[in-house]
Amino acid sequence: MLRVEIRRGGLVELKVTRWKRYGHDRLYANLPEGTAVGWADVRTGDITVLVAEYRVEVIAVLTHHLRDSPEPVSPQEGSGAEARPMLPPLTPADDLSTNRPGESLRDLLAESGRGLIERVVSLLLRRPTELDSWRKGLAGERRVGAELNRLARRGWRVLHSIPLSNNVDVDHLLIGPGGVFSINTKHHHNKAVWVGDDAVKVDHGKPAPYARKSRAEAKRVVRVLERYCDFPVPVEPALVFVGVTDLKVVATQLDVRVYQERQVSALAPLSGTLTTEQVEQVYSVARHRQAWSKA
Repeated sequence: MLRVEIRRGGLVELKVTRWKRYGHDRLYANLPEGTAVGWADVRTGDITVLVAEYRVEVIAVLTHHLRDSPEPVSPQEGSGAEARPMLPPLTPADDLSTNRPGESLRDLLAESGRGLIERVVSLLLRRPTELDSWRKGLAGERRVGAELNRLARRGWRVLHSIPLSNNVDVDHLLIGPGGVFSINTKHHHNKAVWVGDDAVKVDHGKPAPYARKSRAEAKRVVRVLERYCDFPVPVEPALVFVGVTDLKVVATQLDVRVYQERQVSALAPLSGTLTTEQVEQVYSVARHRQAWSKA
C-alpha cells in the first residue's frame, strides 16, 4: 500500500495489485474501496488512467512500482486462488454500486419515450401501455430501495438493478450478516394480494408465478456468487409488495419471504450466516458487472 498526496490537499491510499489473465500482465492502482483508477502494462510500461481526477497520483504510484517493484505479488495470485476464476479489477464502468433503484427501468423509459399525441390518446382511452407498467415498476423499486438503503447502518450492503443476461435484472440484492437476499419488487397500487404455496393472486385474478420466478432468480444469484467465492453463499428469495391494500399469506411450505415495503426492516437483525469479511467478499463480487454478464 502506498500513500500519495492528492491535489485537494488530503490523502488517498492507492493499493497496487498485479493481474495476469488472458495473455495480459498488468498492475492496477485501486482506491481503498477497490475501484481501479488506472493500470500499467508490465511488459510495455504503458500507463492508462481510468479516472482523470487521479491522473498525477496514478502515474506516480505505477511508475514507482514498475521501476522499483517490477514483480509485485498480488494476494489474488496465491496458489489456492487459481482453482477459481478471478474477476478483473473493478473499474468505474463495471461498478454496480452506483446504480439507483430501478436503473434498468429508467434506461428503458429514456430510450422508449412516447410522443405527446400517443400519450394523450392512451390517457383518453384509459389504455395501459408497457411504458405505464415500467413507470409503475420504477416507482415501486424506488420505494423499496429507499427502505433497503436504511439497513446500511446495520452492516448490510445493498445493490440495485443488477443486469443479467436476456435483458432482465435483479431488482435488489441485500448482503449482510444474515446472508444474501434476492429481492423482487411488485407494485400493485390499491390491490389486495393473496400468496399461497406456489401462486400469487392479485384481486382474486389469475395465479401469477411470482414465487417460482423468485426462486429461480435466487438460484442464478447463488451460481454467480459461489463461482467467485471460496465458501457457500446462501441466497434467499424475497417478494416485496408495494402499495397494496391487503397482503394475505396462507402458504405453509413457501420458501420465499414475503413482505410489504415497510416490513423489509425485519431483515436488519438477522445475523450468524456470513462473517464481516465474507460480506465484503460477496459484495465485491456482486458489485462487479462482469460477474453477471453470463448469468
